[in-house]
Amino acid sequence: MKVVVLGAGVIGVTTAYYLAKAGHKVIVVDRQGAAGMETSFANAGMISTGYSTPWAAPGVPIKAIKWMFQRLAPFKVSPGALNRHSMPWLIQMTRNCSHSAYATNKQRLLTLAEYSRESFLKLEDDLNIAYDNRKHGTLQLFRNKKQLHSIRQDLDVLDDMGIPYELLDAEGCLAVEPGLAHGSRNFVGGLRLINDLTGDCHLFTQTLVDECRKMGVEFRFDTVIDSIKATTRNIMYVCTGSRVIKGDAYVCALGSYSPELLKPLGVKLPIYPIKGYSLTYSISDQENHAPRSTIMDESYKVAITRFDKRIRVGGMAEIAAFNLKAYKKRQKALEFVLNDLFPGSVGLDEPEAWAGLRPMTPDSTPILGRTRYSNLYLNTGHGSLGWTLSLGSARTLAAIISELRPDVSPEDYSIVRYSNG
Repeated sequence: MKVVVLGAGVIGVTTAYYLAKAGHKVIVVDRQGAAGMETSFANAGMISTGYSTPWAAPGVPIKAIKWMFQRLAPFKVSPGALNRHSMPWLIQMTRNCSHSAYATNKQRLLTLAEYSRESFLKLEDDLNIAYDNRKHGTLQLFRNKKQLHSIRQDLDVLDDMGIPYELLDAEGCLAVEPGLAHGSRNFVGGLRLINDLTGDCHLFTQTLVDECRKMGVEFRFDTVIDSIKATTRNIMYVCTGSRVIKGDAYVCALGSYSPELLKPLGVKLPIYPIKGYSLTYSISDQENHAPRSTIMDESYKVAITRFDKRIRVGGMAEIAAFNLKAYKKRQKALEFVLNDLFPGSVGLDEPEAWAGLRPMTPDSTPILGRTRYSNLYLNTGHGSLGWTLSLGSARTLAAIISELRPDVSPEDYSIVRYSNG
């Protein structure tokens, strides 16, 4: 079967890989000149199985209001961003902040994330690809005892799913991440998620493109997707300027830009672009000051991830529609956390600043699978976990398109849960 994949971020490229592996002819279309140039370009670098957590959680609405008035808060709203586009999404997200909804969504994320982690390990064995990947886990760092005590529900879910972890006191955190000894030590303990992985998503995506090409996948870069033409039941073709691209099946993997493309078809996707920031530094000569893996500061929701010779600091959640400007004032929290926890770990050169859009659903879980059109499929809405969930999502969708039984339940991630087909 000939499958047209729309989008060449990590979601689109991994989808193409598994489709090609299943024997399909695949064409990938993207407006950029290369793969992984947008949301996949400079994310936090976490393949965070154990830390796969819904943003919609009990107490978040109240916290969000408080954060809006804090200088180094993890959540901000740009002027004019609370409007008819963002408010319905925020209301839906608030409805998912109950304990029961959180437990359901957490389990769905962990199931897909664990399947994705296993897929990463298998892919590394199969292809022997390198992408600054490490296997030292994630350390979720708590600055006060209230945070430490609030994770009981998360631990219950981890226990139920058999995902290993370590609950550490302050000294235990220092043993896992010795570089913390040079910082403020302003933390009381941590949760170490042993099986979490790390890596450079952009490097991985571009490396996988090379593997896909060996399998016969065709990439059409610098190609703007204008519209999709359809009958009442089937997609006929994709319009790109004066040309059309035809296939037997079509996959929308355009992240935050998926809703606008599919809206004329009557496919309504509850996805909103939540802006995130990152800074990438070179490691200083004092390598013992640097982290070994990923540290997630629970107070500021900032992740610090070690690559080979670089450190990536990522975080922030800003409601700013499709504004991609990397504002310096939004980077202050990232700089503060890095200098507080790992002073002297980075070189004197200016960091590479970046901002990208996370395609968030109200329940924080992606949208995978079929649509009302017999040959249109979705792989989108992964929020801040696109890197983490990429391989699991792609394998699941490739199985659906190939009419095979997926290893995870596709119903949990279907668009049908939003009652619009």
